[in-house]
Amino acid sequence: MRGDHLTEPAAVRWLSIALAIGFLVLFLLLPLAVVFTEALGEGLASYAAAVSDPIALSAIRLTFVTAAIAVPLNLLFGLAAAWAIAKFEFPGKRFLTTLIDLPFSISPVISGMMFVLLFGAGSFLAPFLSRHDIKIIFALPGIVMATVFVTAPFVARELIPLLQAQGDDEEEAALTLGASGLQTFLRVSLPKIRWGLLYGVVLCNARAMGEFGAVSVVSGHIRGATNTIPLHVEILYNEYQFASAFAVASLLTFLALVTLVVKSFIERKSGGEAER
Repeated sequence: MRGDHLTEPAAVRWLSIALAIGFLVLFLLLPLAVVFTEALGEGLASYAAAVSDPIALSAIRLTFVTAAIAVPLNLLFGLAAAWAIAKFEFPGKRFLTTLIDLPFSISPVISGMMFVLLFGAGSFLAPFLSRHDIKIIFALPGIVMATVFVTAPFVARELIPLLQAQGDDEEEAALTLGASGLQTFLRVSLPKIRWGLLYGVVLCNARAMGEFGAVSVVSGHIRGATNTIPLHVEILYNEYQFASAFAVASLLTFLALVTLVVKSFIERKSGGEAER
């Protein structure tokens, strides 16, 4: 019978459930409610004006452009890195695995500083960049580089254990039957990892759109040019434009909720396929 294996007293179980629900309400539901309440506090007209402001639209556009570039790059990197680590043995494999986790252990602000030191005005590359009129820091390339760095582990980290667990039996069978390497990858390997791949892409995209620290360092906070949504929210809040700040922030909150829905769908689909 369900629950027969539990030995804790009923009071302990109910206390644990109450603590978990209280934690979720206090740290998740209430902040979400505050964001949307404050965003709509001055009415729909004020909300629409805040999110349709030209500077806000520029921040929204830059956020989507950055994610549209960074996520596919990390998709290719994550797939290649996971495939190499899971399928092959080579010198430096352990070191590569450690490097993939490096962005998780470095503060995003430090990540941004690294690109400033590499491509900023005082770097050894500065004369070359200036001579050829190439702008990286305080421009889109620097923002994309910083975003790619902080989101690099997500796809690879989802695929590595998945590929290692699945083994090579089906691929070897396909090759034995005469399939080429590309055919084997597209028709055998890729379908097996599609849900894990999509899961990593969803997480990578969510982080790319919400990244603040690294982008803040390399962007220069130029209104209408290099501010993403999180940076625009910060500026509005610091200028005491609270309703506008929460209105723009609600866009990111909505994206986060969509990400959770997609994440749950992927987990359900991948779990259902694993049971079959």
